[in-house]
Amino acid sequence: MLLSREEMTFDFGGARLHPLRDRALLGWMMNQFLYGEVTGIQCGHWLYDAPDLAAARFFSRQAVEEFQHVDNFLRILELLGERPGAAHPMVRFLTSGMMPGTFAEHVCLEMALGEGFVLMALYGVIDTIEHDEIRSILQRAVKQEERHVEFGEQRTMGEIATRPALRRRLLGLSLVSTWGVKRLGGFMRSRLPADHPVLSQLPAFLDFTVACAQERLLRMGVLTKPFAQLSVVEKAAAVAEAYGTSLLSWPVRKLRPRKRLTEIYLNDPEVLHREDPKEPLRLVR
Repeated sequence: MLLSREEMTFDFGGARLHPLRDRALLGWMMNQFLYGEVTGIQCGHWLYDAPDLAAARFFSRQAVEEFQHVDNFLRILELLGERPGAAHPMVRFLTSGMMPGTFAEHVCLEMALGEGFVLMALYGVIDTIEHDEIRSILQRAVKQEERHVEFGEQRTMGEIATRPALRRRLLGLSLVSTWGVKRLGGFMRSRLPADHPVLSQLPAFLDFTVACAQERLLRMGVLTKPFAQLSVVEKAAAVAEAYGTSLLSWPVRKLRPRKRLTEIYLNDPEVLHREDPKEPLRLVR
C-alpha cells in the first residue's frame, strides 16, 4: 500500500476494549463491519464491468474474500454473545448509497479510500481488543483488505495518468466520502461514553484517520494539496463536477454502453503479449 501499517497505526496509549465490559459496543461495531462485507455483492457488478482480465480476476477473488469476511464477523458476534443487527444509516450511505458509476470511481472511492477507512478501524480494534481469537480473526482479514486497498490505489493512479481530467471528479467524491466518515464519527461521539479509555480518544483517532486518507489521496494524485489549503470554492466546484458529470453522463452511458470484457478480451494485454507457440501441435498416433 501507499501507506504502511506503521503510518496507519494510532497510539491508544495502552487503552483496551474488553469483550465483557464493552460487549454491546463491540457488537455494534462488528455489525457495521458485517454490513460492509455484505456489500461484497458489488464485486459482481464490477466483475461484469471489468475493463481488463487482470481486474476481472482480482474482483472474482475479492468476492470470495468478502464473503469469507461475512463469516468472520458472524463468528465474532457469536463469540461476543451479540446478535446480527442493522447498520447505521451513514454506513449504509457510504457503502451502498455512494456506489460509483464508473470503474475509476470504484477503485478510488470504494477500494482505495473506503477500504482504507475500514482498515484504519480494523487496525484500531486489533490494537486494543483483549481477546486473542477475535484479534486473530481480524489479523487474517486485514491481509486481504490491504490487497484490496493496494489494488484500488494502483488502478486509481493508472486511471488518472491516462485521463488527468478525472482528478477533480474523484476529488469531489472523496470530499463527500470524508464528510460521511466525519458525520459517523460525530454520531459515535454523541452516543458513546466519553469516559471510556478507548472511546475518549475517538476525536483524535478520527482526525488521524482523515489525515491518513488525505495522505493516500495526495500520494495517488487525487489531491494536489492538503484539504486545509482547498478554498470553499475549490471544494464546491469539485463536488459539483463530480455529481454534475455523473448526472449528465448517465443518459450517454445508457445509450452507448461500454463494451464488456467478452467483446474486448482478445485485445487485452494478457492475451496480446503471450508468446507464440514455438512449434505447432502434432498429433500422436
